[in-house]
Amino acid sequence: MSDDIHEVYAVCYASHGRKRAENYIFGDPHDEMTSISYYVWVIKGPHGTFVCDTGFDEAAAKERARKIIHPVGEGLKALGVEPDKVDHVIATHMHWDHAGNYDLFPNARYHVQDTEMAYCTGRCMCHQTLRMPFSEADVHAMVKKVFNYRVDFHDGDDEIAPGITVHKIGGHSKGLQCVRVKTQRGYVVVSSDACHLYSHIDEGRVFPITYSVGDTLEGYKKLLKLASSRHHMVPGHDPEVRKLYPAAKPGLEDWVMRLDVAPRV
Repeated sequence: MSDDIHEVYAVCYASHGRKRAENYIFGDPHDEMTSISYYVWVIKGPHGTFVCDTGFDEAAAKERARKIIHPVGEGLKALGVEPDKVDHVIATHMHWDHAGNYDLFPNARYHVQDTEMAYCTGRCMCHQTLRMPFSEADVHAMVKKVFNYRVDFHDGDDEIAPGITVHKIGGHSKGLQCVRVKTQRGYVVVSSDACHLYSHIDEGRVFPITYSVGDTLEGYKKLLKLASSRHHMVPGHDPEVRKLYPAAKPGLEDWVMRLDVAPRV
């Protein structure tokens, strides 16, 4: 049996209603309400369990006017994953909705890009427009992990374990990385915020919060190159993921979806 084939899951823990125009630079002519979903991702295989991003907690949800459906820890436990037993957390970037719950994984090593750590602790954070998507507490917590020797830094593309690699994309955040996973159906790419919605990559559009529009658009090409097909690329906030992919097991519909099987397309 191959030692580099993994299962991949999307755990939806929160949602947020918003106008469709809020999802795109230059807006959208369809002035209607829509929603975005918030996920963390779980990779399970012969080398253990890897959690991709850590979401946000109830305090952050209240501060940012978001609604948690199921706390992140509950979703992990529904998959049989105990947070204190997780050995590795891949931080795609340090925005507040991806880097919270920083005490949930007390024994994990964190994987982050050099560029992202420099970005969220450097001069750009002196500008409110760039600092807005970051939480000071989340950044402090990651710095503390650095000084506790619990962070592995990556510079560009790198292997985390056989069949699991990270790839620097940038764009939405300066040091954002996606995760490529070898599965039974080919290479699945967890894009995180390198692509928020299917419509972004399909229509060449950009989410309003971005460090570089050019890097975002070029990043779409890289995502599609890394994935075995367009249907192997999983966006970071699209509610359609909950409809396209089957539940990990009965009772977890619309909550925990399995991504290493073919979507309903």
